[in-house]
Amino acid sequence: MTTSPDSRRTSAPADVVVKDLPEPMALRRMVGPGVVAVGIGLAAGEIILWPYLTTIGGLGLLWLAIVTLAIQIIINMEIERYTLATGQTVVAGLSRWWKGWGIIICLAGAFQYVWPGWATSGSTVFTFLIGAGDPVWITVIALAAIGVLLSLSKVIYKTVERVEVVKVALTLFFLLVAVVFVISLATWGEGAKQSVLGFGQIPDGVTFTMLLSAIGAAGAGGVHNLVLSNWIRDKRYGMGAHIPRLISPITGQEEASGGDRFSFPQNEENLTRWKMWWKRANIEHFFSFFLVCLATITIMSLLAYETLFGRTDLKSNPTFLKVEGDILASEVGPWLKLLFFAIAAVSLWAAAMGLLDVIGRVAADFVKRNYLTDSTRWTESRLYLTVVWGEIILGSIILMAGFDQPITLLIVSTCAASVVTLLYTILLIRLNTKDLPAAIRVRGIRLIGLIIAVAFYGFFAIGMVVTQIQAL
Repeated sequence: MTTSPDSRRTSAPADVVVKDLPEPMALRRMVGPGVVAVGIGLAAGEIILWPYLTTIGGLGLLWLAIVTLAIQIIINMEIERYTLATGQTVVAGLSRWWKGWGIIICLAGAFQYVWPGWATSGSTVFTFLIGAGDPVWITVIALAAIGVLLSLSKVIYKTVERVEVVKVALTLFFLLVAVVFVISLATWGEGAKQSVLGFGQIPDGVTFTMLLSAIGAAGAGGVHNLVLSNWIRDKRYGMGAHIPRLISPITGQEEASGGDRFSFPQNEENLTRWKMWWKRANIEHFFSFFLVCLATITIMSLLAYETLFGRTDLKSNPTFLKVEGDILASEVGPWLKLLFFAIAAVSLWAAAMGLLDVIGRVAADFVKRNYLTDSTRWTESRLYLTVVWGEIILGSIILMAGFDQPITLLIVSTCAASVVTLLYTILLIRLNTKDLPAAIRVRGIRLIGLIIAVAFYGFFAIGMVVTQIQAL
């Protein structure tokens, strides 16, 4: 491979290809990965778990949502930092030290997403919309339809991005309607008051398991965060532009390869480009992920407080959404009830699609790079579809075996998300301090933020374990 004069000045490991950092994209062209992340994330937490917690303990936990999102954006940008600089995913980077890390993360992701809580919740809400139907069979059909759509997508990332962009747009439209027609000024004031006075406190009736589940469902969570590496690579961020994209083996040319690792010469020209890439990536993620997540959790919780707080007849399943819809119909009109159910169902199904994409990408990238590098039959695209359909089949079996309670499935999934986030955040500190050149590695306030993230997720994980032991 021919290298530029500047490239020859950089000493790199034998498995690293040295190339110049591509010119930064315009900020408007970088918009996408944050929208996909928030599109998948706007589901269980924002529509079900956080509003349900509000019906139990009021608005006193909004402080926890804000803290969780602030910590997540620090973690997410450190995931993006590594892939921007190397073109390699974080899971591939961790697996260079020990393949076991990749195995653990893939298994954790499979466990986290095999429970079809998002799709089942969407189907349950859909039955509220049409007034009939079996959520189990609707979910099986929905999962199969998602599998077909992903299988027939030429560039899979583009399909996922388009679906999530539409979902986010519809969600924001509903939030605007809720603000205008439903949420009173008194509720806004109560939200501000309880968030400030209740900071650091946990309302009565909210368990550590519920809290761990809620922080796992706020924004992204678990393996969902890690796949930002894959998405920004397919979006052509930084050194990811040198990596072929994931193409369907059915409709397009198979291009995606294992996790190649790149490095760029640490000269003035490349470092100037790096600063611009890093600045624009942070701006994209702050506006498309953090602010949208914050607005959604806040407004959906305020809506639940306005309509449901204080009721004692609510059950810990999505039927509380039916009660909420009926109240919206009586106070505003039947049209708002139908809009609420329709957007909730579409939102939860779109999340299910995104989560299948998440585990498919992470597992395919890891297996191809570590075990099937030389295989021409098992391309990354074929591995991806095998994992996706495997998750669909297992999820369908779980539902038909009788495990069909959406809230229970969501709590299992989101608790797993919080625990795996704790694990890879610890590893991420090592990755971005030791495996990147000094000029671009994590340091200062960002490093402190990662340490705080470890303490944050560790506290709630330990609290859940202690609570469960005491209950024995």
